[in-house]
Amino acid sequence: MNNAPLLSSRPLVPPAAAYYYLLLFPLAHLIAAVVANNNSLVIVNAATTTTTTTTITTTTKASFDKENEVKSILQRMENDALSFRDEIERVYASRCNVETLEECANANFYDCASTFSKEAECMTKEELVISACGDGVSCNALWDKKLSTISLPASLARGSRNNPNDEEVIESACYSRLAEPYMIRKYRNDEEYWSEYNVQPSWTYFGAHNGLFRKIPAIHQVTCGQYDPRRRPWFVAASSGPKDVVLIIDVSGSMDDYARLDIAKEAAITIVSTLTVADRVAIVTFSDTASTVGSFDSLVRATGENKRILVRAIGELKANGATNFYDSFRTAFDALDATIRRESTSGCNIAILFMTDGQITTGPGADEVIYLVNNRTEELAEKHGRKTTVFAFSLGLQADHAVAKSIACSTNGIWTPVDDFTGDLVSAMSSYYKLYASGLGEGGNEDFAAWVEPYPFANPAGKVGTTVSVPVYDRSVSPPLFLGVVASDMYMDAMEQVLGEDATSSTMLERFVLLSTARCPKIDLTECELDALRFLGGGEGATCGVCNATDYTGIVPEKCGLESDLPSDLWHNTEKEGKSYEERACCETSGGADPRRQLDVGFSTKSCPAVDSKSSSSKSSTGLIAGAVVALTAVFILGIFIRRRMQMNKPNDASENNNPGSSTVPPISTENFNNESTNQQQQQGNSADVEEMMKRLSSLEGITPVMPPEASAPPRSVDALEDLETAP
Repeated sequence: MNNAPLLSSRPLVPPAAAYYYLLLFPLAHLIAAVVANNNSLVIVNAATTTTTTTTITTTTKASFDKENEVKSILQRMENDALSFRDEIERVYASRCNVETLEECANANFYDCASTFSKEAECMTKEELVISACGDGVSCNALWDKKLSTISLPASLARGSRNNPNDEEVIESACYSRLAEPYMIRKYRNDEEYWSEYNVQPSWTYFGAHNGLFRKIPAIHQVTCGQYDPRRRPWFVAASSGPKDVVLIIDVSGSMDDYARLDIAKEAAITIVSTLTVADRVAIVTFSDTASTVGSFDSLVRATGENKRILVRAIGELKANGATNFYDSFRTAFDALDATIRRESTSGCNIAILFMTDGQITTGPGADEVIYLVNNRTEELAEKHGRKTTVFAFSLGLQADHAVAKSIACSTNGIWTPVDDFTGDLVSAMSSYYKLYASGLGEGGNEDFAAWVEPYPFANPAGKVGTTVSVPVYDRSVSPPLFLGVVASDMYMDAMEQVLGEDATSSTMLERFVLLSTARCPKIDLTECELDALRFLGGGEGATCGVCNATDYTGIVPEKCGLESDLPSDLWHNTEKEGKSYEERACCETSGGADPRRQLDVGFSTKSCPAVDSKSSSSKSSTGLIAGAVVALTAVFILGIFIRRRMQMNKPNDASENNNPGSSTVPPISTENFNNESTNQQQQQGNSADVEEMMKRLSSLEGITPVMPPEASAPPRSVDALEDLETAP
């Protein structure tokens, strides 16, 4: 066993109860095998007894040894994630230092525009294969194991050279940069550890609560501006813990206005996609009446298959009918009760996410709705010890803000208004995990870690892996301020080798269910802290008026000094700005013993069809443009030539007219003379300009001015790239 040292002095965390439960798997499997073989282990005599006992003992010991090794792998992953969390929390304390901000300027690499360092390499086929570049044999993608890169959602990269404008995002880039040496050492340690299993280490990364994402190794993003860590399962799982989630979606006729139903469907799909096997989920839709969707009458575990069923059902929703708030909440609470009776809940916090654009038009009124919600939440708390929070979202100006806000304020919930044109419902709905994140920073949850069930990675496509993630806090304030989530990926190859099981098997899934449901976050916020969360989500108008902004410490981040102290440009370089993914990322392998060679901008790509196709397309486009310029130039010159010929052949009317005083040509005045002189000068200037243009065209590579121009060949078609993500 490779005992590569961990990167910090953190002692090994004592195995949680979940790890001991893993040791029950061999015994359970053995019993199952006995039953499956029709009790073939029936004792016949003493000799048989001895042999059977020995066989059982040997088999059980081997199984326990395997489970212990798997436990060791998983425990190491958690310890490393916790150590990485400690490092981010340490460097956060230096975020406002002058040195931190000064040294941050032009010191970060942007994964959509920056050229990496000279240490960058072309991936080998054994390390990773990025199909967008090639098969890994002759062409692959570039990466840098000694650099971290930053990704930003498009909504954040709106400044000059795609820099962020938000001060807190800039601070996040600067303080997380201080953790880069740690990230480099960690990846080097990971390479040593995983080499024993002949497995490549995967990415390590930090997702800030504001959307900034820093990862190592450095790699270019396929679709710029699309990746947002806050919408990924590993982020939500670590920031909210196990939970029961019920989404209530208004599908009344008015939801067709301003495409509100489409907005609600997108938000619902995003929320469902971020859930993990530790969570339970149900979807309730309502108009005249309410019902659950996806053929489920209660909450179901958020496995990949169940999430796919729900996402398909959400996609088929249509708007029609009136608006019945009362029936929607009644159906939601009934589904929760049914789940609890069947003992299939997460056993943790309950989140009800309510989306509507309208006013109550049928069924009981606002007072009855508020009474129902209060009564049913109290029942869940008293009978089952479950804390229920309602998150209400009012879509559009016509929505009944008063009722939705009253429901939230009267049940210690959160209400957020979402504008038709400038609002972002998906981001607004993230308030639910921020509430739960506030409870994971203290109260026995300090070392909480979340696991995502094994799933196919995007890079390399189809390879199965998992992710362990841990929330990060500023613990100098109370309650601890949620900063984001650190995480590490792990390919499942090692566990498959040890256990002899497929990564997607049901028994493998059960292991991660046990790991993911070990603890429930305890939410114990004061009224002021809860009001601060409302303020973060919807401004002053979303608060319930119990506190003022001066009481929001610990929830609302404090800014670092003056804005002028922040760097105006984060990026080391933007040499690849505007280039296609192939041109930014793809590289040509040498084919030798060490097939790794960095290629500069404008490199030759004889062995890279993807880049060559882009290059050919670009050259063809250049040829078309040049051809058009040549054609227009030729027409211009021909026009001048014809005009001059016409002027030379025009008859002199004054000389042919023999009647003095009857001439039809006016006398040449000084003004007419000056105009004609000016025309001649312009024609001479035009001729000079044309001659100069022809010289410049001739100097362009592969372009020869021709009159009349020959037809240009059409550009070569380029297949559309898949949107491959570089992290889960």
